[in-house]
Order: sequence, then C-alpha cells, then structure tokens
Amino acid sequence: MFAQLSKPTHAYSRVALDSAVPEADPHQLILMLFDGALLSVASAIAAIDRGDIAAKGVHISKAIEIITHGLRASLDFKSGGDLADKLGGLYDYLCTRLLFASLNCQTAALHEVAHLLGEIRGAWQQIGRPGGAR
Repeated sequence: MFAQLSKPTHAYSRVALDSAVPEADPHQLILMLFDGALLSVASAIAAIDRGDIAAKGVHISKAIEIITHGLRASLDFKSGGDLADKLGGLYDYLCTRLLFASLNCQTAALHEVAHLLGEIRGAWQQIGRPGGAR
C-alpha cells in the first residue's frame, strides 16, 4: 500500500522544503535555490567519490536546472543593470563548469562551483539581514 522509504531523511527534507516554500519571501526563495544547488553539487562530489556515475549525472543536472531555471531566471536584466549582467555571466560560467565536471568526473570543478555559489549565497544572505542593503 505504501512505498518503502529507502532514505527517510530525504522524505523529511522534502516535507520540510514543501512546507517552507509557501511561507518564504522572495529573498528566502533565492536562498533556498542556492542551498539546493549547493546540496546538488555536494551530492555530485560524493557520487564521483563512490564511483556512482549515474547519480553524479542526476545531481549535476539538478544543479544546472536550479542555476539556469531558478537563479538565472530570477535576474531582472532590464532594471538590474550591470550587476544582473555579471551575475548572468557567472551563472553561465557555473553551468559550463558543471558540464565539464560531468563529462570528466572532475571534483575540482565541482569544488570551484560550490565555492562560487557559497560566496554569492553569503552576499545574498547579508543583503537580507536587518540593517543590510535590502
């Protein structure tokens, strides 16, 4: 009747995420996108380390999807000016590095992507703090 859960923590995470999204403001939603992309990149690194090529592909594809259809799509190129253009270029670069990492099973490229995403996420989080440049 019910599917057996092989990873109960995944189910819990999914429920927590599904519960958080409707109540999140746009700033928090972007943070969630960063977190999702970072989690996908970390999962891809772990998949490569254990030799699970199929999982590597799934996780890298998910990271690309989040960056392209989440983070990049949220940029307002009309009113965002130079900053939006530069972020758009950076997101394109991250996707290129992710594709490289996928084709070459290269964790160094994944670590680079994770570092850059972490830096941008940290800046975005600072903007949303009380007294920040929001």
